[in-house]
Amino acid sequence: MKMYKKKLPVGIESFEDIVKEDFYYVDKTGFIAEFLYNWGAVNLFTRPRRFGKSLNISMLENFFSIQGDKSIFDGLEISNERALCENYMGKYPVVTVSLKGIDARTFQTAFQMAVRVIMEVAARYYFLLQSERLNDYDKAQYNCLLDENMNEAVFCGSLKMLSALLEKHYNTKVIVLMDEYDVPLAKAFSNGYYEQMISLIRNLLGSVLKTNSSLKFAVLTGCLRISKESIFTGLNHLKVLTVSDGRFDKYFGFTDKEVKDLLDYYDAAGHYDVVKRWYDGYQFGNVGIYCPWDVINYCDRVKSEPCPEPENYWINTGSNEAVRRFIQESTNAATKREIERLIAGEAITKEIHQELTYPEIYQTIDHMWSLLYTTGYLTRRGEINGRRMKLAIPNMEIRDVFVTQVMEYFKENVRADGVTLNRFCDALKSGDAQNAEKIFTAYLRKSISIRDTAIRKDMKENFYHGILVGILGVKERWGISSNREMGEGYADILVEPDTGDMGIIIEVKYAQDGNLDLACEKALRQIAFTRYEEDLADDGVEHILKYAIAVYKKQCKVALAETS
Repeated sequence: MKMYKKKLPVGIESFEDIVKEDFYYVDKTGFIAEFLYNWGAVNLFTRPRRFGKSLNISMLENFFSIQGDKSIFDGLEISNERALCENYMGKYPVVTVSLKGIDARTFQTAFQMAVRVIMEVAARYYFLLQSERLNDYDKAQYNCLLDENMNEAVFCGSLKMLSALLEKHYNTKVIVLMDEYDVPLAKAFSNGYYEQMISLIRNLLGSVLKTNSSLKFAVLTGCLRISKESIFTGLNHLKVLTVSDGRFDKYFGFTDKEVKDLLDYYDAAGHYDVVKRWYDGYQFGNVGIYCPWDVINYCDRVKSEPCPEPENYWINTGSNEAVRRFIQESTNAATKREIERLIAGEAITKEIHQELTYPEIYQTIDHMWSLLYTTGYLTRRGEINGRRMKLAIPNMEIRDVFVTQVMEYFKENVRADGVTLNRFCDALKSGDAQNAEKIFTAYLRKSISIRDTAIRKDMKENFYHGILVGILGVKERWGISSNREMGEGYADILVEPDTGDMGIIIEVKYAQDGNLDLACEKALRQIAFTRYEEDLADDGVEHILKYAIAVYKKQCKVALAETS
């Protein structure tokens, strides 16, 4: 009889749903106790996307809210803190706001979406209209929060107003929770209305967080700490807890023990090495952290497939604009070498600034290093003199993001280098291996390439394979096939020029030891052994060229097999 296992909470961000619907829950309720022993008036937690920010906000809401169900914490770590539970659990009105859905091309539409968010938050407290503690004026004010035509002045004061009404009704101060406060700013910057949006959010936050006598405390989450001067003006009581901070470091993401326990529960302990290599590697404060989104998705696959290939789950949960822009701006040789070192698994030292505005982020390459660090594309491998940190790509998944974006950048450059790359294609067609080698080597030297360490050999070969396919694509009328079954194997690349009587077979090898001559010999032997040319000959192709192309870092050798 098959033993029952809890469901995995793929995409579930409601703490109450996870507990009540019997999903597997990695107990993070210790966060509540640590928070209550160390809280400030306004607390900002910054973490990359998909590291449990929304779930922790939901957990806090359920714990503190007068309307919450206390029983869902039974048996969880926080239930051992009896004094805290007695003094804080279910004692406060809680206003929870998520700004993650505000994504629009114009400020007008974004404002309408923001108004809708406030209306939905206010509507949760419809009972205020029947409250005996509120007078007619108070109720008229509350009705303003349900009006889809509210103006900016009402919007900016909305959370402060709602806090005051709730305090008056319950006779106790209010907790404000705001999830993904910076998403509207990121979208506004991308779409050209940043100044309008930052003014709106600054006024909303200033009203509810700075001049709000009804506030007990507030917790905000986001990916970035936007410069205090631009959005948190006057908030001298702001407590910021970033990925560098040792406090609360184990409460966002999964620790190694938590991952081992999860895998053991689902009888998947044998997948630990794969999970660690692909989804571990982040350092938050003093703790090593896995991306929980990836671990849960991969484990969900393991439940139905015995040996699933690891996938890049994180890349599809948001834009990878930061890496794309970074690679596009990496025009100097020094930065390209640093990217190559990162992809090779090395660490580099950079000065990190975590208080930047969005316009500042993309002003210089130096600022973009900070963006990559705070958004999870790079992680800390040590700290030097405060701001100066050793940075590295966390794991195989994020390395795949970088390699993918390098390839995209390469494809964009192919279109710009059409003349040069046409010469490469013509050299191959004419059997001029020496000239093809010269052109390809020159092209590799000015590109971002894949270096040796930490990357599997087949990944390196696939990278250069992709580069060659991209280059050959400049000949729009040529037929290009990758990994086509021919003879007794699969040819890396088959090229059929538009003349109709010619075929070019290319076998790509990465020379792990730097011996390009030996790699070419192996490639030519493979072509001969697998008899790739037989299919072409059967189709009446008279002229067949067989090439070995060996690569090592930014060196290459092109060898042409002798015709029989």
